[in-house]
Amino acid sequence: MTALYRIDPLQDARWDELLQWHPEASVFHTPAWLESLRRTYRYEPVVFTTCAPAEQMSNGIAFCRVDSWLTGSRLVSIPFADHCQPLVSTPDELPCLLALLRLHFENEDCRYLELRPLVLDADGLEGNANFTKSAAFYYHGLDLRPDLDTLFNGFHKSCVQRKIRRAEREGLAYEDGRSEALLRQFYRLLIQTRRRHGVPTQPLAWFRNLADCLGEALKIRMVCQGERPVAAILTLQYKNRLVYKYGASDAALHHLGGMPVLFWRTIQDAKRLGLEELDLGRSDVEDRGLIDFKRHLGAAHFQLHYYRYPPRPVSTATGWTKSLASKMCARLPISIYAASSCFYRHLG
Repeated sequence: MTALYRIDPLQDARWDELLQWHPEASVFHTPAWLESLRRTYRYEPVVFTTCAPAEQMSNGIAFCRVDSWLTGSRLVSIPFADHCQPLVSTPDELPCLLALLRLHFENEDCRYLELRPLVLDADGLEGNANFTKSAAFYYHGLDLRPDLDTLFNGFHKSCVQRKIRRAEREGLAYEDGRSEALLRQFYRLLIQTRRRHGVPTQPLAWFRNLADCLGEALKIRMVCQGERPVAAILTLQYKNRLVYKYGASDAALHHLGGMPVLFWRTIQDAKRLGLEELDLGRSDVEDRGLIDFKRHLGAAHFQLHYYRYPPRPVSTATGWTKSLASKMCARLPISIYAASSCFYRHLG
């Protein structure tokens, strides 16, 4: 009978070796991302595999254990990642892994486990594996293989091209890096942005740990008008893919075209490095503004689903509850709102 093995991906070198050759490995699988989660939120990373300790690893599903007095204990693959594909070498490995995971779940003393795959057979998961859909989003990706002229011409003429030209006329200054000064500027802008959107903010320690663990693979990219930051994004590079993970902007300066020109500079940089894809992450299905912005950059999109086991109804806040929480969050003074970061670990 096939056995299920539990390994520590921060200590077992076979996990990183699997990531190096597996075509579906992403930055969210890496020891760097998992170590950042461990340092910041005290999540315990674990990989389940059918490969014995003495064997070369050919499959694995990465999780973090989230223990929270507020939201309960669970296994999540992976917290704060837009997606984390189960890694297998042959089609029959995934059903075997999921069947063994279901048996193992009874010993985990947690409410549920959640998969966040990029692409997976929904019929197989919900039918044979007995998982149920827990959330739906849109995933957006931009193919960077065409030349720069083709990519620019793929932008929406008025929503992106015209704003890029406006930003260039305004002489917005571009800067990138991961210095402490740039990180602090980015974080101040992020607090303003997330408060405006009525959602909690991440702790500053999360971004410091990401920068420390990912090193040169992480970049903060910012445009400024004089000394005033206009817009900023944080990107992560892994293999031939650049991942857009976080964005922030000054709402009073949106008319300057900071975000469109920032993405254009990012695409130019990615092309210079020979990268082939810009991962624009996920969007909530109700967020038409974000969906349209990514679509106006020429990105393709498809629906992204998360899945939970055991199959049980997932309680979600009603529309009016979400709206009320959003309004309350947006009206908090900055000093009080910033303290919401201490609750962020409960959201993974």
